[in-house]
Amino acid sequence: MTLKICVAQLNFVVGDMPGNAQKIIEAAQTAYAQGARLLLTPELSVCGYAAEDLFLRPSFISACDDAVKTVAHALAGLPDLAVVVGHPTGGGQRSRSVALPARFNSASVLQAGKVIATYAKRELPNYQVFDERRYFAPGQDSCVFEVSGVRVGLLICEDAWFDAPARMAKAAGAQVLAVINASPFHTGKGGERENTMRERVRGTALPLVYAHLVGGQDEVVFEGRSFALAADGQLAGRAPSFEEDLFNVEVQVAQAGLQLTAMTAPEHSTEADLWHALVLGVRDYIGKNGFPGVLLGLSGGIDSALVLAVAVDALGPQRVRTVMMPSPYTAEISWVDARDMAQRMGVRYDELSIVPEFEAFKATLAADFKGLAEDTTEENIQARIRGTMLMALSNKFGSIVLTTGNKSEMATGYCTLYGDMAGGFAVIKDVLKTMVFQLARWRNANDPYGQGLNPIPERIITRPPSAELRPDQTDQDSLPPYDVLDAILARYMENDESTDEVIAAGFDPAVVRRITRLIRINEYKRRQSPVGIRVSHRSFGKDWRYPITSHFHA
Repeated sequence: MTLKICVAQLNFVVGDMPGNAQKIIEAAQTAYAQGARLLLTPELSVCGYAAEDLFLRPSFISACDDAVKTVAHALAGLPDLAVVVGHPTGGGQRSRSVALPARFNSASVLQAGKVIATYAKRELPNYQVFDERRYFAPGQDSCVFEVSGVRVGLLICEDAWFDAPARMAKAAGAQVLAVINASPFHTGKGGERENTMRERVRGTALPLVYAHLVGGQDEVVFEGRSFALAADGQLAGRAPSFEEDLFNVEVQVAQAGLQLTAMTAPEHSTEADLWHALVLGVRDYIGKNGFPGVLLGLSGGIDSALVLAVAVDALGPQRVRTVMMPSPYTAEISWVDARDMAQRMGVRYDELSIVPEFEAFKATLAADFKGLAEDTTEENIQARIRGTMLMALSNKFGSIVLTTGNKSEMATGYCTLYGDMAGGFAVIKDVLKTMVFQLARWRNANDPYGQGLNPIPERIITRPPSAELRPDQTDQDSLPPYDVLDAILARYMENDESTDEVIAAGFDPAVVRRITRLIRINEYKRRQSPVGIRVSHRSFGKDWRYPITSHFHA
C-alpha cells in the first residue's frame, strides 16, 4: 500500500483569501492528477502569514471561513483526496483596555466537500518576530486522521519544536507526522529546522513530512525547503529553496514500518541563501504591493552596487532606475564606476548634480552659521538633498525608493535621517558590512537569475568605503575596521552579550564602549527607518524592541 503526499510549497498573499483559495484548489487538482491523495498546505495558507492585527477583525475571520468553504466545495468531486489548509478560527473579546483571544491558529482537513477534522496549534511562539499570543489562544487536543489506510498526525509549526504534541499524536494512533509551517528565514535556519525535526522523529519513531511556506512578507522571508524524514531521522527528500514547488513524498506501508521517498534538491551555500532571500524579499515586496518598479541612488560605492544587483535579479533591468547625484566631494572614479555598473546591469542611469542645491542651502544658512566651521551638518545637508530628489522622482513616477544602508551603519547611526535613510524599502538593512563584501564577490562569480556575471566592478569592491561628503573621507575615519565593528555587533546586538563580556573576549575597551554607546543613542533613527528584509536571527525591527529613553548602559 502506498500513499502519495504532495506538499504545496506555495507563495500566498496576506489578505487575498480568494486568490489563496484558488491557488490551493489548482495545486490540489494538479496533485490529484499526479496520484496524490493527501495535500498539505503551509500554516495559515488561506489568509497568508502573518496577518498581524487583521486577525483582530471579525470580518477577516469570516472571509477566511468563506475561503475554506470555497476550497472544500471546489474539491468535493475528488472524494478520496484529503487537503489540509491553515486558517484562523474563533474570535475573542476585545475592548479599548482588554483583549481576551478566543481564536485559534488552526488547520482543517477537507475531504469530500466537508471539514472532517480541525486542529488548533498548541505551542504559540512569542519571541523574535512572532506575536502569536497577541492573537491566538493555545489548542489542547491532538488530531489524527486517516488517508488511504495511513493514520496522519497533524501538527502546526511550533508544535513540532516541543516533545509533547508529537508524543500526543503518536498516542492517538499516528503513523506519520505532518507538520505545516510558516517559519521565517534567517541564516542557518534550514539546518536548524531539519535537526530539530530529527529530534521529534527519534523521540517518536515516526517519519515526518514538513510542509513549508515560500515568499516574502514585509520584513520576513520564507524559503520553502520543505522536506521529509524517515523514521530513523535520515533525510528522505527535500524541496527546492526560495521557489514554489509541488513536492511529492511517497509513503509505502511495509512490515518494518512506513518508508518515505522523495526527490532531494541541493543545499545552498550561506551566500547563496542570503542572495536568494534578498531577491525574493524585493520581488515580493514590490510585486505584492503593486509598485511599477524601483529607484535607487547609485554612488559608485559597494552598498548601492549590491542593492542594484539584487534589484535587477529580482525585477529585471527594465524596472530599475538609478540616479547618480554627485556632490562637490564625489571622486571621478565614483562617476566612472557608477556608469560602468549601470551599463553592465542594463538599467536606466541619470546624473543629477546636487552642487547647486548644496550651495543654495549654505547661502540661506550663512548668517546663522557665520563663524562656525563646516562639520556633519553640511554632510547631512548633502545626504538630505539626495533623499529629497529620490523621493520627488518616486512621487512623480510611482517607483519605490530602495535605500542602500547596511546593518553596520544602522547599528551605529552612520546614516542620515531623512537623507540616505529616505525611502520605502531597505534591502540590506540586516546585512553586516563584512557580508556585503562577501555577497558582492559571490554575485560576481555566480549568475543565479541570468543577468550576467561580474555585475559589480572590481574597484567598487576593493576601494575603501566612503560617504564622500567631505574631502578625502573614508568610513574608517568615523568607525573601526568593519571586521572589528561587525564582530562587536554580533556579540552585543545579536547575541545580547554585555559590554564587559565583549571586552573580555579581547576587544579594545574604548572601542567597545564607543560602539555600544552609538547603538544606544541611535535608536531614534532606526525607529524611523524603512522596513527591510530580515536575514539574521536578530534584526533591527520586530526582533529589536529597545527603549529610546534609557540609562541602562551595560
